[in-house]
Amino acid sequence: MTRVSGLLFRFVGLIAAGLIFTATATAGKNSSTPVVVGSKNFTESVLLGELATQLLIARGIPAVHREALGGSRILWNALQRGDIDVYPEYSGTLRFELLANVVEATTAPLDKLLSGEGIAALPPFGFANNYAMGMAEPRAEGLHITRLSDLLRHAGLKIGVSNEFLHRADGWPGLKAAYQLPQLATGLDHDLAYRGLVEGDLDVIDLYTTDAEISYYNLRVLVDDRSYFPDYHALLLYRANWAADRPEVVGLLAALSGQLSEVDISRLNSLQKLDKQPAKEVAAQFLENRLKLAPADVRPQSNLRKELWITTSQQLFMVGVSMFAALLLALPLGVLAAKKPAIGRLILGLTGAVQTIPSLALLVFMIPLLGIGTLPAIVALFFYSLLPILRNTEAGLSGISHELQETAVALGLSAWARLWQIELPLASRTILAGIKTAAVINIGTATLGALIGAGGYGQPILAGIRLDDTGLILQGAIPAVLMAFVVQGLFSMVEKKLPASS
Repeated sequence: MTRVSGLLFRFVGLIAAGLIFTATATAGKNSSTPVVVGSKNFTESVLLGELATQLLIARGIPAVHREALGGSRILWNALQRGDIDVYPEYSGTLRFELLANVVEATTAPLDKLLSGEGIAALPPFGFANNYAMGMAEPRAEGLHITRLSDLLRHAGLKIGVSNEFLHRADGWPGLKAAYQLPQLATGLDHDLAYRGLVEGDLDVIDLYTTDAEISYYNLRVLVDDRSYFPDYHALLLYRANWAADRPEVVGLLAALSGQLSEVDISRLNSLQKLDKQPAKEVAAQFLENRLKLAPADVRPQSNLRKELWITTSQQLFMVGVSMFAALLLALPLGVLAAKKPAIGRLILGLTGAVQTIPSLALLVFMIPLLGIGTLPAIVALFFYSLLPILRNTEAGLSGISHELQETAVALGLSAWARLWQIELPLASRTILAGIKTAAVINIGTATLGALIGAGGYGQPILAGIRLDDTGLILQGAIPAVLMAFVVQGLFSMVEKKLPASS
């Protein structure tokens, strides 16, 4: 298996894992089959899913919660396929994202739109969780920014938005067009965006208006003075044909309608995010107190060529800088490891330990030190590049025959001359193999930089996984595979010009 094939399988495996994970639930058809409740991968959705699940269990209906399955499109498709029976969604997401291609999606009654898809909805929970844009209060006050239109006067502001918001029809593309904003937005994980805002790495981020972090971090919510964002009333969706078999379940779930205000849900979100209470406990407390239950627009056209150029330049920058830095350190360390075996074992052990740290964990660990963006991504890639280069340098030098080494000494060559004129050239093929391995690993690992705002090919890949959009996934995966092919070809050309090893 070539390294290019290995990289391709890594991408395919990642995509398949996301799809398989959403398909782990089984649909119920009778009263003895558990109701499968799904939720998206953010705090509030998990809580709403837990409320529905615990309510049913308290009323004697078997139910399971498949939590944090993914983004809007993944949950919607899972509901339609029958992988889940119920999940919480938002009216604005339905009209402007999931049903955006339906005629009269923004004007027709929601029940009518849903019925055409074989889906039905319960009356809303009682609150709306709208999209908004926000800034740290001191920063906004200093720049005299109170409205979204004020951003026009500050083209240099750094904007970070969640990966899903960056691409969805009612998200950043439409907002940028509606307000004619000059800034470019960077996609990153929603939770990490708050930390970036507080640390000063970002100036503006997207908000969910019921997020607990808004008051906790004293953020200023910018006024949507052109009324771009629609209302996002939270409600439970279910399949119409499933409801025909389980009418008693729908009747029980209706008890949640109208029970949650914006104040209520913000408080519950705060209990989870800030007080670190598990969603199960928060949901149980609410149901006990409130219900007395025992705990138990048209997507703007994107410029694909321009987007590809941006993501490619970001990917090349991360890979190039991290590889250059790794070469500067790993090559000398590899020489040292070959000349001093005792020290070499220690060096290889340490770099091997770093290699075992999960990529996401390493990125998160570095945020308090380096903030978010390109720098921590480059540092992470640098660490992951060390071991292949260092190990192959040590192996190449250690593999030179003793006869050749003794001959070089007999010729009266200095240690430096022996290293530079004889040993490194003879070990060059092995060293190059390590550099090639590190480069290919870097290309794949660099896609994770999108999680912390570094851009690159991971940006469309992660957005595509969240939105279940194969086109977006391929927009990042195909260029990454092609880049790996190019790198392999370049190294093969160089390898032909190197001397054979001893």
